[in-house]
Amino acid sequence: MNTQDFLLELGTEELPPKLLKQLSNSLSSNLTKQLNELNLSFDKVTSFATPRRLAVLVNNLQCQQEDQIIERKGPALSAPTQAIEGFAKSCGVAIDALDKKALKGTDYYFFTQEKKGSKTQDLLENIVDTAIKNIPITRAMRWGDLDFNFVRPVHWLVMILGSDIVKANIMGLDSGNSTRGLRFTGEQVFSINNAKDYQKTLLDKAQIEVDFDLRKQAIRNQVMQVASENNATAVIDESLLDEVCALVEYPCAFSGGFDERFLKVPEEALISAMKSHQKYFHMIDDEGRLLPAFISVANIESSDLSVIVDGNERVIRPRLTDSEFFWEQDKSRTLESRIAKLDSVLFMDGLGSMGEKAKRIGTLSTYIADIIGANTKHSARAGLLSKTDLITDMVGEFADLQGVMGGYYALNDGEDPVVASAISEHYHPRFSGDTLPCTKEGLCVAIADKVDSIVGIYGIGHKPTGSKDPYALKRSALGLLRMMIESKSQLDLFKLIRESVKLYEFGEEIIQEIYDFIVGRLEMYYQEQGIDKSVVRAVLAIKSSSNVIYDWHLRIKAIYKFVQNEDSKSLIEANKRIVSIFKDISSEDMPVGCTYSSIGISRRTDSSDINTYRDIEFTNQFDENLLNACTKLWIKIDKDQQDYLVIIDTLLELKPAIDDFFNNVRVLDDDLELRRDRVCLLLAMRESFYSIANFLYLSK
Repeated sequence: MNTQDFLLELGTEELPPKLLKQLSNSLSSNLTKQLNELNLSFDKVTSFATPRRLAVLVNNLQCQQEDQIIERKGPALSAPTQAIEGFAKSCGVAIDALDKKALKGTDYYFFTQEKKGSKTQDLLENIVDTAIKNIPITRAMRWGDLDFNFVRPVHWLVMILGSDIVKANIMGLDSGNSTRGLRFTGEQVFSINNAKDYQKTLLDKAQIEVDFDLRKQAIRNQVMQVASENNATAVIDESLLDEVCALVEYPCAFSGGFDERFLKVPEEALISAMKSHQKYFHMIDDEGRLLPAFISVANIESSDLSVIVDGNERVIRPRLTDSEFFWEQDKSRTLESRIAKLDSVLFMDGLGSMGEKAKRIGTLSTYIADIIGANTKHSARAGLLSKTDLITDMVGEFADLQGVMGGYYALNDGEDPVVASAISEHYHPRFSGDTLPCTKEGLCVAIADKVDSIVGIYGIGHKPTGSKDPYALKRSALGLLRMMIESKSQLDLFKLIRESVKLYEFGEEIIQEIYDFIVGRLEMYYQEQGIDKSVVRAVLAIKSSSNVIYDWHLRIKAIYKFVQNEDSKSLIEANKRIVSIFKDISSEDMPVGCTYSSIGISRRTDSSDINTYRDIEFTNQFDENLLNACTKLWIKIDKDQQDYLVIIDTLLELKPAIDDFFNNVRVLDDDLELRRDRVCLLLAMRESFYSIANFLYLSK
């Protein structure tokens, strides 16, 4: 089979840096999909992306489709002549040219035709056009008087199969083999002679590394090298590194500095100014202190680097001056004096002001503090002041500093350091993998804030639907679960939601719905840890009187350990067998004194002694062995209660007794008294399983 490498490069004006990887991946995915649909084989698809180009290289692309046999089924031989003639006419042949084949005992007419495969070169124009048009773009641009749109205006198109140009006209561009280098240096227009040489040609001719990941690593190395030359350590934020990589084609890292007086401003404000506005990396010394210096990455190698350094230093100076001004200006007013102004700041239409939200957070924080052992006074104070920094000049300019600056201003006002810390960390966790609040008081305010938002937004009808979640309630719910689990909190989620609903004066009918929504995010939380959703569902299926999320967590971890054990398969099947047996048991077979419900049996006594069930008399050793093993398990459950790992270990020890029981005993014995005793034993056995989870969810 003849194959060639295929290269597609679409040249554009500077693409949005935060969308570059998404655009590149989408183009590559769309092209791959088109090739697969046309049954064109290939070895590998590699995507490339720089600020001014999106490119895809397909290795060993099949140069011609395989010939295909197309078969159409027609009417049965017994069908009316008119129907048969109509089918033959639609196929463009006479009736006697049709084949006859039997299908499920009936003879039918078939039309068979061989379709010759098309040349790949003839298909590529439509393939590429479709791949580009199917890139999801929120806000497309139009340019000139052309009837085309894309995320940015397009300027050139390269399409090469091997060394041959693939003729095409896409978005008003005629394809060729000419690409472009840097705007202001080196060869600005040059040819790609062969598709396989694309990456090497761009590097040799224009020093452009088109591979995003390789260019990103080169930038990282340069930044680290520059920091080393300054006897410092560069703090490399991955999202910032991605953005910088999407801004430069020919990276050249350099360092600059700023006046040390700016270090009197909270370092988070300085770092935010450098990152957000200038895309600079900051540096720290051996003790982790911020240095009055930065690292930037130019998109060109200059013969006089001092000019670029001087220009960047002049640009960052007014940014830092603004931060300094905001800091001094904001300190002139206390956070407490800003509370009243929060009443004029809307939280959300239908949910009142930020002032009202702050009061609710304060009240809810007090409730939470009483349960988790935090300082109620500090928690309430932090909750009340938590949103006041939203109306400071600093947060108005740098929105990512909300909470952080509130902590600094609280310390400046003379608030207790515990209150300041709680304000500073109450937005955590802000994203997946983010840190949790470090203090109990911070945890109180963070939980209160997220619960208040979820209940309020849910309460006015803005619940997530499918993939639409405009208010990020799913992320808030996940963050809430993380805090309750990882802090080992004994908070009852249902009661917590009820307290929040009371503060809004919503009807209690929404409590269960909000609870189910939050708990439903547990599957996502554990999926990230590699725990199958069936394990989570098995635990959540138990209607426990406790709605403590940490208790659910302990159960899930225990069940996860259980299913890793080879003996678990036998026990899961045994539980399934028990359930099946009870479907055939009439009420008269149920033992007196046993209450059989969806969760099993209520024990006859509160004793945890081995003789708990000794009013049942067995003469069969298999009955006796299972009774002893089951009673031993109940002792563990009574003694250890929430130590589900210990209970699971004991449950696994039941396997031999259960296997022997089912292999040697007839449950529905003709002796009614013996039958009832065995049923009672199985009910106790079933409750042993249900004390942790519904094991039916673990059955494959």
